[in-house]
Amino acid sequence: MGNNALALNPLSSNIDITTHASDFLWAIFSIMAASGLGLLALGSTRPLGQRAFHHLAAAICFTASIAYFCMASDLGSTPIAVEFIRSGSLGANWVALGVDRPTRSIWYARYVDWAITTPLLLLELLLATGLPLTEIFTTIFLDEVMIVTGLLGALVSSKYKWGLFTFGCVAEFYIWWMLLLPARKSANNLGGGFPKMYALSASILSALWILYPVAWGLADGGNVITPTSEMVFYGVLDVLAKPGFCFYHCIAMSTCDYNRLGFVSGKYSQAATAEERYYNTQHLNHDEHANEHRSSTATRVEGSSPNAAAHNGSTAHPGFKPTQAAV
Repeated sequence: MGNNALALNPLSSNIDITTHASDFLWAIFSIMAASGLGLLALGSTRPLGQRAFHHLAAAICFTASIAYFCMASDLGSTPIAVEFIRSGSLGANWVALGVDRPTRSIWYARYVDWAITTPLLLLELLLATGLPLTEIFTTIFLDEVMIVTGLLGALVSSKYKWGLFTFGCVAEFYIWWMLLLPARKSANNLGGGFPKMYALSASILSALWILYPVAWGLADGGNVITPTSEMVFYGVLDVLAKPGFCFYHCIAMSTCDYNRLGFVSGKYSQAATAEERYYNTQHLNHDEHANEHRSSTATRVEGSSPNAAAHNGSTAHPGFKPTQAAV
């Protein structure tokens, strides 16, 4: 049975995808879905308390698979009049047929995907640096600004789209700066294999993200390439930036000292490793004995020193992060 998605969901724009583009999108959908399952399987080989990065990565791929399902089915787009009428099928042929303002499909399904997956990608990367949460949240906020301004710009048919595009580029420059300088410095302070892992992961993601504004300018913005070429451009980028990056990052994380991230709650839980459970139990018992000692001392010794009574001999948590955020 052939691909009849375009017959069931008729084209809504003059400049739209072809059946070959739909076939390609179905292939990307399959890659994304299979990668999500693969990342979950890879995560199952790690201890319960060390699967957060694998589950984040799987969520990224599953979300992208839904977006590609929509686009392969010719769903999740809207027609927008192009600013630039190019030769052939990119506008001139339609003008010759009497269409004054040819329209091009703008795939909002892709932007919904990015609004969910790009913050998760940043979390996947930045949570392995010990960077202060305030800086992580700021970076994620500017990432959302980048995606929303890209969508708004794509939906505008006049030259004002380039103003929105500029706002998005400014936000992306901040993200690049954060990934390559402050976050890298923080990862270097972690040690335990994180500096090398982060340097390569951040370089890969930053290099790939540079190409997305180029694709936007050639497709949604400038109407330079056909929708089929657009799908190939974005599709290859998405495969590299999502499953490709996520598999590398998760495998590289397995060589790092996970405990240095400090992702231990202090509770005797199912997810805690044997070492963490031992520490948590001993730490709680020590605190109980210390409290009993302070109470008995305060009862026996009238007017004892407040500093001595408040003294707690507990040791530092094994997950303490010697990063720029630590005091």
